[in-house]
Amino acid sequence: MSCGCTTNLHDGKAIVDHVKSKGKADLAPTIAHEIACDCGETFTLEKVIMNCPKCEMTYAVTPCGSNDINNIKQAGNK
Repeated sequence: MSCGCTTNLHDGKAIVDHVKSKGKADLAPTIAHEIACDCGETFTLEKVIMNCPKCEMTYAVTPCGSNDINNIKQAGNK
């Protein structure tokens, strides 16, 4: 899928800004990864930008890099 994104971003906030600028924030990731948040909550990443349901920490990944859980980065609290 060519979504106009890059997998070269390593900062969560930069990923959020980039994905939103491309209008892709509501896309589902290639794989719905299980995220173990620092607060102890585990949830499924169903969109490329999501918040932890317990502490609201934002997690983000580019659509092109969403097949690898290592590309998912914390982007701070919303």
